[in-house]
Amino acid sequence: MAQAFLAALVESAEDAIVGKTLEGIVTSWNQGAERVFGYTAEEMIGRPITTLIPPGHPNEETTILERIRRGERVEHLETQRIRKDGQIIEVSLTISPIRNRAGIIIGASKIARDITERKLVEARERDALQQARTAREEAERANRSKDEFLATISHELRTPLTATLGWARMLAGGTLDEATCRKAAVVIERNVKAQAQLIEDLLDISRVTSGKLRIEVKPVDTFALVTAAIDVVRAAAEAKTIQLQTTIDPEAGTISGDFQRLQQVVWNLLSNAVKFTPRGGQIHIHVARARSHVEIAVTDTGIGIDAEFLPFVFNRFSQADSSITRSYGGLGMGLAITKSIVELHGGSVSASSRGQGQGSTFIVTLPIAPVCSLPESEESDESAVTVWPPELIGLKVLVVDDELDTCEMLRFVFDRAGAKVQMAMNAQDALKIVEAWEPDVLVSDIGMPEVDGYELIRRIRARSSRQHKLPAVALTALTRIEDRMKALSAGYQMHVAKPIEPAELLTVVASLAGFTKAG
Repeated sequence: MAQAFLAALVESAEDAIVGKTLEGIVTSWNQGAERVFGYTAEEMIGRPITTLIPPGHPNEETTILERIRRGERVEHLETQRIRKDGQIIEVSLTISPIRNRAGIIIGASKIARDITERKLVEARERDALQQARTAREEAERANRSKDEFLATISHELRTPLTATLGWARMLAGGTLDEATCRKAAVVIERNVKAQAQLIEDLLDISRVTSGKLRIEVKPVDTFALVTAAIDVVRAAAEAKTIQLQTTIDPEAGTISGDFQRLQQVVWNLLSNAVKFTPRGGQIHIHVARARSHVEIAVTDTGIGIDAEFLPFVFNRFSQADSSITRSYGGLGMGLAITKSIVELHGGSVSASSRGQGQGSTFIVTLPIAPVCSLPESEESDESAVTVWPPELIGLKVLVVDDELDTCEMLRFVFDRAGAKVQMAMNAQDALKIVEAWEPDVLVSDIGMPEVDGYELIRRIRARSSRQHKLPAVALTALTRIEDRMKALSAGYQMHVAKPIEPAELLTVVASLAGFTKAG
């Protein structure tokens, strides 16, 4: 009676209860084992228990059986097993020796509990804890960065004020001779200009953050651009006896953009190179054409960039040394502004360095201006001339936006430029058009119902190789830095903030498509 009750108890247990020989051959198999592992008793009795052990656990069963032969009990061993359907599950095993009436060990009894769900919960809890810890660390780091930035900005703004106020009061006292008065005027002017530049940098960062940094797009001569920027820093370089070397490819051609903003980009790179290059060093400016782009490289023999800091060199307010004992001034905003201006022009900027004391190289890549021919009656000669805005004759453009007015406006803009345009007001329709029409460029909103622009581009990139390479512009009112990074990570080549000037959008699309038309 007791034996029958015990057998019924084993058979009705939720856990898998399995008997096996000392050679690992299954001798008993309850209904719980069938539920956990998927095999029936008929399928498993007489087979080796190693049938359930997945790859990656080669000596586990051997070790267990050795312990059982020694009379040891294995308790709560957490490991993995493989079900009949191939699913790997997490289990907790308790294995005990089975003895005959004489006390001799003749086999083993195993209780296996499926703990897969528990493990998933524990993993989610660990992930949540890690995310909370990371978020706290990031918040603390952001607070430290903010405090460091406020201290830096206070120092940088007060420093020129000190010299300005001091010399102004001495001038007002009327006790300075003529030569000292001239010196005072020069010092005041220099420090006022320095402070004005700091304020302009702060305003530019504010414009970048709010998505209001605008450019006035026109044809820009590369040689004139670089020469103008060099002229600005030449005096500072000569004061440190730094040799400026320039190599400009005459075939570099014309780029599309805002001359003042692009000059600011080159000036930022050159002024940084002058600042961080010791006396007697060298700076090389190399300008060359690379297919449909112009590359402007600034290489110096300065202090270099530490490998740990290199990934953050374009972050706002980032400085390798933000302490009050640092050797170099500034707010750490120049490179962040440079990156934003370059990306607004459809280009890219990168930095490289072999480490401390090994100098550094910054490379700006900008698209060459599309070249179109004027109608014959308007041509002044037989050579091709650059006109604005660019023509996109025959280019197939798909516009996706859930606002009809925006779609219609963009259709008109691209129609005027000679492009072929199709519109979609949701991602589902856009995917159908991409499949059937195969556009050359995609211009898509991000904030759309049901399927947003991020998911749209991910689905397109997951399709055929042609669609995987489809040039795409995210045209969106989401303008934060993290929004731009999210769009680029999702698969867009460009992130353009709304509202946008039509000519700017045409320039971006033309550069992405590599679209030129010779006269």
